[in-house]
Amino acid sequence: MDLPGRHKAAIDDPIEELVGWDGSIAYLDRDGVLNVGREDYVKTVDEVVMLPGSGNAVAALRKAGYRIVIVTNQSPVHRGVFTHDDLENMNQAVLDGLLAENPHAHVDLVLYSPYAPWEHSPVRKPGAGMLQVGRQLLSNLTLEVKHQTSQLQHQFDEGRSFMAGDRDADMGAAYQHGVRGFRVDPDVGLAGIVERILNDDDEGDALEI
Repeated sequence: MDLPGRHKAAIDDPIEELVGWDGSIAYLDRDGVLNVGREDYVKTVDEVVMLPGSGNAVAALRKAGYRIVIVTNQSPVHRGVFTHDDLENMNQAVLDGLLAENPHAHVDLVLYSPYAPWEHSPVRKPGAGMLQVGRQLLSNLTLEVKHQTSQLQHQFDEGRSFMAGDRDADMGAAYQHGVRGFRVDPDVGLAGIVERILNDDDEGDALEI
């Protein structure tokens, strides 16, 4: 079974339970949402440039009761562009950048898919595998990844949960997982959609299929 990588932890390490949590999760893409993306990939720590307001946006979501899970496709690992260790350093730079802007911008979990498109992994977006794993870890459930099917069901069964990203793959993962999907302007990042997210009547952006 394919499983995503997890930042500085084994994939099945337990996560501290949050008392009073209503189950709402903010699934966030990384590049183009929290930090500036690049067409040739963010490949080194020096290329990690934070988008202004990202830390404040994450802090606002936490204050609203969301747990924060970064879910990022990182095919350059299996393409041989950089290593798992290189990616760990880049992910840590993003986490440090969030906290530098706002000390309340804590991220609960960082998951990444090292798989290339031709590997057809269910934990590569637009598959919902990373979101499934994030939900299961935060809920202390046994890990299981279900392959996407050709019959899509649009079900908002995670309450206020949502996926935010700047690409079609992110919207596809939201659709597959049955949560709201918000398309992010990569020049603005997460800060540009926080008001929409916090409006429970906003059903997000439609998936173009």
